Amino acid sequence: ADYQVALLSQRIKHLTDHLGSHRKDFSSRRGLLTLVARRRKLLDFLEKDNEERYQKIVAGLGLRR
Repeated sequence: ADYQVALLSQRIKHLTDHLGSHRKDFSSRRGLLTLVARRRKLLDFLEKDNEERYQKIVAGLGLRR
C-alpha cells in the first residue's frame, strides 16, 4: 500500500499541474478526483492496519492529514 500511495501522489501532482494551465479540462478533473478518492481509501486502510507506517508515509510525502 505504501508504494501505491506514493504512485498515486505522483499522478495527482502531475494532474494538478496540468489543470493549473488547462482549467476547462473537466475529464481530467474527474480523473483527479477519482485518484484522490483512491489514495484516501488506501490511506484509511493503512491507518487502521499499521499506524506507524501510515505516519511515516504521510510525513514523507508531505500530505496534509
